[in-house]
Amino acid sequence: MALFKRRTVGKPGEWFYCLKHQTVEEGPECRAADRFGPYDTREEASHAMETARERNLEWETDPKWHDKSAEQEAEQEKGGGEGK
Repeated sequence: MALFKRRTVGKPGEWFYCLKHQTVEEGPECRAADRFGPYDTREEASHAMETARERNLEWETDPKWHDKSAEQEAEQEKGGGEGK
């Protein structure tokens, strides 16, 4: 048995989305690496995956933050400097 077994206690009304179990939880029941949140409402937590997809798409298409992908860089290196 571990000497220090910490259980993260959430505040009442905090909602999380567990990635491992694909469920909404009130208070953190699963470890932090396996959840999104906290969210203000159960409804908001239930849409966590949609929210993450939307944010990822915004980030991937934001010209200020979009770097070349590894595939694009590899293609340019294969071309041996074509277009110069």
